[in-house]
Amino acid sequence: SYLPRSHRTYSCVHCRAHLARHEELISKSFQGSHGRAYLFNSVVNVGCGPAEQRLLLTGLHSVADIFCQSCKTTLGWKYEQAFESSQKYKEGKFIIEMSHMVKENGWD
Repeated sequence: SYLPRSHRTYSCVHCRAHLARHEELISKSFQGSHGRAYLFNSVVNVGCGPAEQRLLLTGLHSVADIFCQSCKTTLGWKYEQAFESSQKYKEGKFIIEMSHMVKENGWD
């Protein structure tokens, strides 16, 4: 999938496949496995592995690793289920680590 050129987008740093529109960004203040990460409402060109329970900084979650459909690089994860009520807003959302994405199209 290609996102419209008129939109500011995030792309895979390894192969430049589009990953998300800037409008889908929820938060820039997340921590991934290898550094800072962004939380997105929806993404494109991303595959999803099997869900597993992990103890993250904000408690126990059921998450599935996500990867670039084009180059197969692991990008982050999808929140499948949050076990604490304060974390329920993350369910169905996506974490992409900053080290795996680049900004494209009109970020001046």
